[in-house]
Amino acid sequence: MKRWMVACSLVSLLSACASNPEAPLADTQASPQLSLAAPVLPGQPLTLKQVMADPDWIGNAPMGAYWNDDSQSVFYQRKQDGSKLRDRYQHALDGAPQKLALGQWGAVSQPGQTDASGNRKAWLYEGNLFVRDLATGTVRQLTRDSKGWQDFRFLKDGRIAAWAGERIELIDPATGARTLLAELKFEAAPEPETAEGFLAEQQARLIDYVAQQYRDAEQKHAQQNERQASDATLAPKPFYLGGDERLVELSVSPSGRYLMVAVTDSKASWRSDHDIMPNYLDKRGYVDAVPARARVAEAEVKPHRLVVLDTRTQQQVNVTWEGLEGYDEDVLAAVKRENAEARGERYDSENALRTIRLMEDWGWNQSAMAWHPGEDKLVVMLEAADNKDRWIASVDLAKGKLRTEHRLHDDAWVNYTHNEFGWAGDKLYFLSEQSGYSNLYLKPLGGKADALVSGRQVVSSLTLSNDGQHLYYKANPHHPGQYEVFRVALASGQVEQLTDLKGMLEYQLSPDEQQLLLEYSSRTRPVELYVQAIGGEARQLTQTTKEAFLAYDWQAPQVVAVPSSHQSDPVYARVYLPKDFDPAQRYPAVIFNHGAGYLQNAHYGWSGYFREFMFHNLLAQQGYVVMDMDYRGSKGYGRDWRTAIYRQMGTPEVQDLADGVAWMAENVSVDRNRVGTYGGSYGGFMTFMALFTQPELFQSGAALRPVTDWAHYNHPYTSNILNTPQVDPIAYQRSSPIEHAEGLEKPLLIMSGVLDDNVFFQDSVRLVQRLIELEKPMFETAIYPVEPHGFREPSSWLDEYRRIHRLFEDTLK
Repeated sequence: MKRWMVACSLVSLLSACASNPEAPLADTQASPQLSLAAPVLPGQPLTLKQVMADPDWIGNAPMGAYWNDDSQSVFYQRKQDGSKLRDRYQHALDGAPQKLALGQWGAVSQPGQTDASGNRKAWLYEGNLFVRDLATGTVRQLTRDSKGWQDFRFLKDGRIAAWAGERIELIDPATGARTLLAELKFEAAPEPETAEGFLAEQQARLIDYVAQQYRDAEQKHAQQNERQASDATLAPKPFYLGGDERLVELSVSPSGRYLMVAVTDSKASWRSDHDIMPNYLDKRGYVDAVPARARVAEAEVKPHRLVVLDTRTQQQVNVTWEGLEGYDEDVLAAVKRENAEARGERYDSENALRTIRLMEDWGWNQSAMAWHPGEDKLVVMLEAADNKDRWIASVDLAKGKLRTEHRLHDDAWVNYTHNEFGWAGDKLYFLSEQSGYSNLYLKPLGGKADALVSGRQVVSSLTLSNDGQHLYYKANPHHPGQYEVFRVALASGQVEQLTDLKGMLEYQLSPDEQQLLLEYSSRTRPVELYVQAIGGEARQLTQTTKEAFLAYDWQAPQVVAVPSSHQSDPVYARVYLPKDFDPAQRYPAVIFNHGAGYLQNAHYGWSGYFREFMFHNLLAQQGYVVMDMDYRGSKGYGRDWRTAIYRQMGTPEVQDLADGVAWMAENVSVDRNRVGTYGGSYGGFMTFMALFTQPELFQSGAALRPVTDWAHYNHPYTSNILNTPQVDPIAYQRSSPIEHAEGLEKPLLIMSGVLDDNVFFQDSVRLVQRLIELEKPMFETAIYPVEPHGFREPSSWLDEYRRIHRLFEDTLK
């Protein structure tokens, strides 16, 4: 049996897919419509100008929502119509939203931390520290500084440790009194001047006055050290960490005694001097050289160094890596050997210290350093820069030794999401893909890890209850494209499903832990806020989508499971059918390729590709079948699906597109000789690979802001999947479209923003020159001088999609 049931049968697909909008869970008054663009009219065909207009006409969904401290209202932001500015709202659960005046923004509660007693909550607003007495509601502003704090934490004694840069202070929330806890200086520790070198030694030996100067300096230095150690009124002596490194991150222990500090080479940079992006439309009329990131072919990743600082003894203890299992393994030996053999060389494996750093998860909002909530016990999450290992390790603060609590090794790459971890009492909870899916585990320090939540589902968004008895999470056990909220009892492992909305959602547990705040969407309805009591039903709180959008008869794409000819699991996809679909006819078709690679789009929620959703409705109205595929490499389907593209980007994905074409030809009356494809970013890369490597598959393709050569993309993303060009040139040659450009036989449209600092405009320039030299006449280009990677101007969107539409009309009909 397949891991998930197919979303709908073929019969229901053919009969019900044409038009099936989903109603919201509750009806509330829609906001008034503004004439920002000609609205779509019920029963009328869509136009490209409507679809690509400024999306304000759809409505501006709530952003950054969070609970008020009393669990009776929520705060959120909304973009203003016709402006990039945002307004802030407070919305009572039993009332209407109230827009906050600008002067109120800093007066209301913000997301923050609660002290161990549960009596006080603190937060940062514009870098300044506030504290609220939760019993009385009294708010006290503790700092008012233009420099601002970067982070803070409550200590066991109720004080707050706050830090910015290299300075850490203790603040009494009751009085506001501030004390310097520690100061870091990235320079050599001062020492008294001594006579060094022949001339200086001679001078001190022969001239008593000079010798006395040296003695005075030494005595003054000794006295200052003695005063520092014995006079409690003086500020603590700085920790001197040398001049060759800079701070990456610091964290303070619950008692305030220990600091864990991560530092790295001060010369490490995200770019070089030649990494620039020309802006041809600078406001002054010049060509502006905008700094841009380094390429993976040149990026140099520096290790982190961990140091324990004891504020009581002023000792510094360097943390060593030897306690990490496999810290010196040659995990890339097989890859290096394959590449060496391709060069006619021999590779002999050797163990050596790997480049190790704090874990960087691209989605979390926590630190890679996790202190026990009440004791000076620390665990850290570390990663190897070769992307093959993630460690959770406990730290011996006195000796600077690590003990591996959990090692997650992946021969492809460790996921850069799903790395949440923390303390539940004296045990650790964490997510791991060791089973093949992001599952939830619990373990005592030094003990065995047990799975709390397992199986073929992706678990994320962990929240520990205040009493430490439950972990809340979201997951997709019923269908890969439907996420719900659950909680699991840590003692028994009993799982309870809390929501049943069958769409896409995010959640926040209320401060009193009696309710959930949900950001929920369906296939034809953008995100709105819902509130659900634990054990109750979801109730819609906001109505920000405008009536013009709600009244239109949008086609809800059906989520289908396309059988794969390359693995046992199906490829999930969204399908839009032509208006008045007739299975006796043969239709043209378009396959859309989502971006990011590791992203999920064939789900039951509102797509981030909302313009494409409307464009696909337009195409269906004009007689096309449209398919969006979650090809291999996409998010939501587990580790094996994610890593199928390792060292061969563009091969499994195009195989999945071929299965999509075959499925449409067999099941929804598509003429396989009239199919086109398009996509942006990673989707543009896939368009290239499809047209270059399987030229018979599609009749045309459009590549938007496309990657053409992975050696020119960034290091954090690319090195996961292809290693680095220096280590694994085979993977880059196999995966980069520019290496396969000679295969182009069908019409191709290339469109790029000149100010794209993600996928550089240079990518398209290099490929265009390559196609010119290959004498390929079947391509066209369009450039967008003011656009970054994500286009902003409606005029650019309209121009881009007019060209795409014309391409398909000319080549598929």
